[in-house]
Amino acid sequence: QVQLRESGGGLVQAGGSLRLSCAASGSIRSINTMGWYRQAPGKQRELVATITRNNWTNYADSVKGRFTISRDNAKNTMFLQMNSLAPEDTGVYYCKLQQVGPDYWGQGTQVTVSS
Repeated sequence: QVQLRESGGGLVQAGGSLRLSCAASGSIRSINTMGWYRQAPGKQRELVATITRNNWTNYADSVKGRFTISRDNAKNTMFLQMNSLAPEDTGVYYCKLQQVGPDYWGQGTQVTVSS
């Protein structure tokens, strides 16, 4: 089993910044991909960014140039630095771990961007 705990969400004005963290614990394999996904009210969950253990990254077009994903393998922690936030970035942000076996999700952290 793997446990994922997100933190760092909150309320911010448009143009502001937030930094999300995801701490993983449990049976974490040496090869894995971690990622951030978000879900806005009334919409489907969507990919924000992913990062492999050797730091290959992938971003949704909507966040390229504004968000930066990173990870600390020694601490099994992943981060999402979000700059130039806009109201359309509002939603619940979820952490995901992919490895051999089932995928794991965190409980989510709310990000609200006011205009």
